[in-house]
Amino acid sequence: MAFATTAALAQTTPATDPALAVPPAVAPAESAPGPLTTYGFVDAYYGYDIKYANGNNRQFFLYSHNRQNEFAINQALLGVRYDDGKVRGALGLHAGTYVSANYANEDVVLRHVYEAYAGFRPFANAWLDAGIFGSHIGFESAISKDNWTLTRSIMAENSPYFESGVRFTYEVGPKLTLTGVVLNGWQNIRETNQAKALGTQIQWKPSDKVLVNSSTFYGNEQPEGAPVARRYFHNFFVTYAPAEQLNLALVFDVGKQQSAAAGYDTWHSAAAFVKYRLAEKLSGTLRGEYYYAERGVLIQSIKPEATDADFRVAGGSLNLDYAPASNVVCRVEGRYLNGINGLFARPDNLDNQSYGNLTTSIAISF
Repeated sequence: MAFATTAALAQTTPATDPALAVPPAVAPAESAPGPLTTYGFVDAYYGYDIKYANGNNRQFFLYSHNRQNEFAINQALLGVRYDDGKVRGALGLHAGTYVSANYANEDVVLRHVYEAYAGFRPFANAWLDAGIFGSHIGFESAISKDNWTLTRSIMAENSPYFESGVRFTYEVGPKLTLTGVVLNGWQNIRETNQAKALGTQIQWKPSDKVLVNSSTFYGNEQPEGAPVARRYFHNFFVTYAPAEQLNLALVFDVGKQQSAAAGYDTWHSAAAFVKYRLAEKLSGTLRGEYYYAERGVLIQSIKPEATDADFRVAGGSLNLDYAPASNVVCRVEGRYLNGINGLFARPDNLDNQSYGNLTTSIAISF
């Protein structure tokens, strides 16, 4: 049951699990699985921010595990999937602080929909799906247990976790998969204007140890009635497993959006991950990252003024993971960020440039 759940979760979320680089041994099957499967996930956490004076909310650009000094549920998820090899579909519902933060602008009826899509094979090696599904962008997904770190990088928090539209996937071969999407927009279920967005994804596995991903997005994400501001975005990541105990990843994002003044506002970010298995049930991950947005485009304002200040943050984190069972992980992470332009100002220190936190979590999938 645990194996079936893991496989199901991987179908519509970004390929982030180290097992993609080092495939696990296949356990002998006792019986053929049916086309209908159920799955669930619960991520309970407690966070503490060091010398922080903004109540229980963490920094505005953090959306996952975004409460501090509070026992909370980041995500509780329950769903069902159907896949007979020719037809597939899914319905998943969720709740938690992740949902409250990421779906705040959605219709109240749709906020708790994790996924809801129907699809079929128009021909061999291809899928055509329509509905709500996981984003084609990013190294980190909404399911924290599948990510190398407990909290998400700033680049992941400020790019889509979910999408609504039509997705076409073509499996060129065991090493290459191509995906094209037509979407309502950038992480929104309901349409916010009359324009549709386009996206692509290329995933290439040249060997069992390497995975290369390239994802793109193009669209106008301004609300109805506002001047058009076209957005261009590219996400790239590569994972490499040089040894059984070691996994490495490099991630880079770059985006441009038409400026209110002239030309384009640009943002770019990068992160590096080193994941090492210390023992059979114990592993650790070191992450370094930075995020820069000209005039705070996207991360502070969907359409900033020409005089707005730049956004720049850099930092790192270290987490330890203990897995007492294959479907349970206990995690603790320390994180430090440094920013400019009074981003982390406190009442007792208006020039403060640093921010640190601790986060713990117990997550289970079933």
